[in-house]
Amino acid sequence: MDGGTTMAQADDARLAAVLRDLSWTVHKRTPARAGVGPLPTTEIALLKQVVEQPGSTVGELSAALGLRQPNASAALRVLTQRGLVAREVGAPDRRIVRIQPTPAGVEEHHEISRAWVRSVEDAIAQLDPADRATLEGATDAMLALTRLVRTAE
Repeated sequence: MDGGTTMAQADDARLAAVLRDLSWTVHKRTPARAGVGPLPTTEIALLKQVVEQPGSTVGELSAALGLRQPNASAALRVLTQRGLVAREVGAPDRRIVRIQPTPAGVEEHHEISRAWVRSVEDAIAQLDPADRATLEGATDAMLALTRLVRTAE
């Protein structure tokens, strides 16, 4: 540790790195789905956002995910071609296009989520009971951390 780094700061940095590595490890294990194939990270993130916030515009989706609008538009074109989202032209203002999940998109999102959850549940089940209890005890703190990170974006 350098002179300006406290033990708490070092622990915080280590925890942040561990959470980032865990997040990336879980995220990169994208399941290949029958008939659809694996989706790139950007498309998975957009599909999740569309399912959670149906009727968003491309600009709103881009802002929510921190993506450049051309990148979001390109990924949404692929999701549209795969039948996972649909574009709806606004009734009062035809210049506004809202993105809606299709039933296939909702199912795909749920299947991806279930696959990710299963892989983590399987790993948790293999943990030492004391480690599992420690993680379970930290659930509320991790939820609070998630809320703080989301609002800081």
